[in-house]
Amino acid sequence: MTATSPTGAALLAYDGSGIDGGLYRTVNGWADDAPHWLDQMIKTWSALGLGVFAVLMLLAWWQARRADSVVMARVLAAPLIVVAAYVANSVLKSVVQEVRPCQQLGTVSLEACPGAGDWSFPSNHTVIAFAAAAALWFAYRWIGWIALVAAVLMGASRVWVGVHYPHDVLVGALVGLLVGILLAVAAGRVAPLVERLRTGALGPFLGAGPAVPQT
Repeated sequence: MTATSPTGAALLAYDGSGIDGGLYRTVNGWADDAPHWLDQMIKTWSALGLGVFAVLMLLAWWQARRADSVVMARVLAAPLIVVAAYVANSVLKSVVQEVRPCQQLGTVSLEACPGAGDWSFPSNHTVIAFAAAAALWFAYRWIGWIALVAAVLMGASRVWVGVHYPHDVLVGALVGLLVGILLAVAAGRVAPLVERLRTGALGPFLGAGPAVPQT
């Protein structure tokens, strides 16, 4: 991926290339030299891979129908946790306003370079992936581990396709994990509500797992 001269440099906001622009260019070069099939596979994963986390959430819900209400509460909270992480990250993006590396450095990216105003730091895809992984890990360890591996691959793919610096992904992972862990732990507190809902009209949807121990 041959670099070209940046255009409209005077209009650019925060330039993150001084942090790890060299590493970004190295990965950009690897992608340029990689076989076409590998680039296409990574590009497809980068674009569509978040759907895997939705599938894992459905799997966790199916399993949780026979689990106690603490587990079900955390599974039900997982999509809300992802939304909360995305909102928090969007606020951070709007504050920092870091320009995409493919704009700032003029590199050719596998994925279409987002336009002006679509900020780079932190990576939304990475935040969503790691928040989902954290939420699922607190429900089912084995599903959480699968989600964590998928999250690492998602983050790496965002650098490979050329739309994020490595630090965008690293901080995105930290934001996703922080929000995911805090809210997943808190979600267990609504288990008594889930227990009551299981005896009502939502019973077929929520299942009838072991009762929450009374304290």
